Amino acid sequence: MAHARISGNFPPDIDPTKAPLAFGRRALPKLNEELCSPELLTQQQALMTLCDLVHDPENVYQVIEVGFLDNLKTLLLHHDSTVRQKTTQILYIMAMHNVGRQGLIQNGVISAITDLLDDPVDICRKNIHQIFEIMAKLPEGAVGILHAGLIPLLVFKLKTESDEIQELILDTLSNCLHVEASEALATSAITVLKEKLTHSSAAIRSKAACVLSEISTHPEGKSVVCEEIIPVLVSLLEDTDPEVQASATGALMFATVKPAGRFSALGAEAIPPLLKLVAEETSKARLSAIKTLTMLAELPEGRKTLLDHTDTFQQCLNDPCEAVKRAAKIAISVIKWKPF
Repeated sequence: MAHARISGNFPPDIDPTKAPLAFGRRALPKLNEELCSPELLTQQQALMTLCDLVHDPENVYQVIEVGFLDNLKTLLLHHDSTVRQKTTQILYIMAMHNVGRQGLIQNGVISAITDLLDDPVDICRKNIHQIFEIMAKLPEGAVGILHAGLIPLLVFKLKTESDEIQELILDTLSNCLHVEASEALATSAITVLKEKLTHSSAAIRSKAACVLSEISTHPEGKSVVCEEIIPVLVSLLEDTDPEVQASATGALMFATVKPAGRFSALGAEAIPPLLKLVAEETSKARLSAIKTLTMLAELPEGRKTLLDHTDTFQQCLNDPCEAVKRAAKIAISVIKWKPF
């Protein structure tokens, strides 16, 4: 099924001519001055020239040194949509370079672009969410997003944004919640993510499950997931998309670390679909499925059921993946365990 994509093309009435830049980087201070010009066309041309320059990481370093970021932060609130579009695009390109990411963090760009979360232009919002997604991959970037108080806003935007932007938001949340999940738990994150688990887009279902995996790595997150999410995750074990299966199994694995999660998974009849994933040699969820079943085998009811399926785990002992073989060996020992 075709999905609408956000276009970065400019309106046909905008002159794309770049501002002339003589002597290369030596003209950067002049270009920086042109960003502050009262003439809209001059600003647009300067931005288009700068957009070409920042593809080179050496130029990104020079741009930061000259002090462009202060002017770019000001232009984020410009009345002209083309200026905002080019400004966010420049910051996005800079974020793709390590020197650019560090510069954006040190110059407070994360907080500055927060004002564009409600921008009426789709491509501007897409650009800032691409910046967040890249920055969140760095520990200090994720911390910056958390400190800016963005988690509740990002969760709220999952309800209103296009599928394309929702995917970016979910990736950002996944990396941020790996660092700290309490802020998400204090919002309606679990409710919103539960809805996304049944979204028509496989990518969104998968990414939502990944976010729940990160929430489940935190003690307080496990309890909430156990209470509200496990039955939905179990249903996704039979999803038609392998990525969704893998993400759901990973989330279930973390949730079943707690006894309450194991009881909930057994009640949702998780064992049959998990065994099916273990039996499929090409399944991306195989390792997580084995580990989840191992935890379910720690309950008498789970062990009793799995005793009839040890052959499924025996087949995994010949798997080319050492991690799968090791996990299968542990699973068999737990299933066959008997009290003295």
